[in-house]
Amino acid sequence: MRKKPVEFDDQTKKRMIEDIQVFFREERGDDMGELAAMLVLDFFVENLASEAYNQGLRDALRYMNERIDDAYSLEK
Repeated sequence: MRKKPVEFDDQTKKRMIEDIQVFFREERGDDMGELAAMLVLDFFVENLASEAYNQGLRDALRYMNERIDDAYSLEK
């Protein structure tokens, strides 16, 4: 099954690219251009974003199931 690509609006993508540039400058002392930061973002989105999304979904489902179990415990 082919994964559906994760997409961001232009404003969000611009902020993420800027965040990558700041990270590399502050943590690594590297000045990274916008194109290089965009390539880093594209790599992470294509290779890792769906895993992070799916984990968030699993966590939310587990939380909701726990709340449903709590509600059943109130049954008289």
